[in-house]
Amino acid sequence: MQFDTLIKANRDRKFFANYNENPKAYDENLNASGLLAFQNRLNSNYILPSAVSSSDFYGEEISPYLQTGLGIHYPKLDANSIINNAVQAFDQWRKLSPNQRYDILFDSLEQVSKRFFELAYATMHTTGQSFLMSFQASGPHACDRALEVMVTGIEQLSYFPNQVDWVKNMGKFDLSIHKNYKPIPKGVGLVIGCSTFPTWNTVPGVYANLITGNSVVIKPHPKAVYPIAIFVEELQNVLIKNNLSPNIVQLAIDSSAEPITKVFAEHDAIKLIDYTGGNNFGDYIESLGKTCFTEKAGINSIIVDSCSNFNAAAQNIAFSFSLYSGQMCTAPQNIYIPASGVSTPDGIVSFDEAVQGITAALKGLMENPKAAAPTLGAIQNDGTIARIQDKINQHQAQTIQLDVKVENAEFNTARLKVPSIIVTDAADSKTYLQECFGPLVFIVKTSNFDESLKIVKDSARNHGAITCLAYSTDKDKMALIEDEMNSVFTPVSFNFTGAAFVNQHAAFSDLHVSGGNPSGNASFTNADFINKRYIWIGNRYML
Repeated sequence: MQFDTLIKANRDRKFFANYNENPKAYDENLNASGLLAFQNRLNSNYILPSAVSSSDFYGEEISPYLQTGLGIHYPKLDANSIINNAVQAFDQWRKLSPNQRYDILFDSLEQVSKRFFELAYATMHTTGQSFLMSFQASGPHACDRALEVMVTGIEQLSYFPNQVDWVKNMGKFDLSIHKNYKPIPKGVGLVIGCSTFPTWNTVPGVYANLITGNSVVIKPHPKAVYPIAIFVEELQNVLIKNNLSPNIVQLAIDSSAEPITKVFAEHDAIKLIDYTGGNNFGDYIESLGKTCFTEKAGINSIIVDSCSNFNAAAQNIAFSFSLYSGQMCTAPQNIYIPASGVSTPDGIVSFDEAVQGITAALKGLMENPKAAAPTLGAIQNDGTIARIQDKINQHQAQTIQLDVKVENAEFNTARLKVPSIIVTDAADSKTYLQECFGPLVFIVKTSNFDESLKIVKDSARNHGAITCLAYSTDKDKMALIEDEMNSVFTPVSFNFTGAAFVNQHAAFSDLHVSGGNPSGNASFTNADFINKRYIWIGNRYML
């Protein structure tokens, strides 16, 4: 891939993908070999190229489809040893030019692309994503995000000239000073992964640190290690091939019973932290006073005012909150519909009819044997189901639970739960104004459009929001929604139907998280995601 093409794609923000998201675009033998690689990895020790001998191993990954342990164990290494290795490796890595680092990192992505199918099975059986989502999100989409980060990095790191001769006329003589400008990396970066998107959310921080010259310690979620371990393995292989220390990128493993994330986060040698996960721990990370990049939880909303085709909108909404059983940070949670109903070319759809329409769309999706199971995937862990069921038990009278049983034809033990709908009024804010991660959505009756917009805006300001979906055929209202929601740093998607879904953010085009509200302080990928990882220094030499 020509670098000029990547620069143009990064600036134009039009559709661009360096890695094809369609599994059928790849050699037909790769699926079988990827599955075999996955199967051979089960019930074994995963030893990375950098790993020293260890007598202690961790492994607690459980397939949400098989509901049995994968039996993969990773060496437990001492935190101080990992950090010391990272500090030493940093001194080597920082001395390479940005372009040298880029070539090495690009090679690593190319090597990962040869393992997309293994990566898909690894993701599927740790997160519960469907095979297609696992393939796309952990493979091509993650690699494209990494590439976007690298290209942004090269652009920012070359903002100032490397060297310049500065001449100032002083009348009878010229004052000449030779100057150079250097982007100095901050040190060791810690990247903390999550259990639902172990590469897509992790890779940007890893490659942002690496392209800017920082070494990296990756602390994955103990129940989703295998997918990011593939990236680490290929990174380390490429580093070794270039006569560099594999400890420039290391994997730090822990267990749920003996977490070590705080040990790393609080260590003086850790200068940068990337975090994806819940608000409480994210707030703690931000409180440490270090350079950090967080993606936390938020409450994503849908405003329904008017539609050109309500059924098409309802189908899109139902799919959006059903996709991966609502276990996406971009999934909508609250749907706001005015008591007066929804305006359409065919007349008013009353509030009750709108609820019935969305319920019918969900029912149709769940009754589709070819679509239901792949859409839902599987629930990553039992805790999600317990929390959802507890919420339903508290609001039995308001809850719509479909009498539909979804079965996965390939995995009859898959942990599945059909999404439920809780119907409530705007006044009952305690019910819906808190994040409810998983297969549950709230339909909120408001007095009018103005109240819907006010609640959604206040929700984003106070609780955070990564996405907002709005349906309106009124241009003035659309402009108002965009202005009001942008003022609380929330992007809006308007009138999505068909194959466009609010959940999906495209590399080289969409910014993921704005960094301006409580859902997180960073964005994939703006200049700040790169620039905060290093410091510009200028030196002067008298000629």
